[in-house]
Amino acid sequence: QVQLVESGGGLVQPGGSLRLSCAASGFTLDYYDIGWFRQAPGKEREGVSCISSSDGSTYYADSVKGRFTISRDSAKNTVYLQMNSLKPEDTAVYYCATDRPSSLYCSGEASAYDIWGQGTQVTVSS
Repeated sequence: QVQLVESGGGLVQPGGSLRLSCAASGFTLDYYDIGWFRQAPGKEREGVSCISSSDGSTYYADSVKGRFTISRDSAKNTVYLQMNSLKPEDTAVYYCATDRPSSLYCSGEASAYDIWGQGTQVTVSS
């Protein structure tokens, strides 16, 4: 069974932090580019961050640069998204996904990704 499971979401106040986890079962994440995406009600799904399997290069959306960090733990077959200085506009369902690499760079476009998790809710509110 091939599966991705996100966890770590919740309710936090503005300025707080959360760490999201993306755990893989049935395959090895090291061989894939991994992307984090988010979708808020009434808005399109947008790319947040990704990490390349080829050279470890990363992508961050302008809205989260300097606040979010993506990382990979090969021993646990898990990718993380550390989110600091959270803002109300970060409120969304967050998804992780995998992409078979086609270049040295990971893609920030949802259409490039094949396997998706079920999502985890992040709510930032005072």
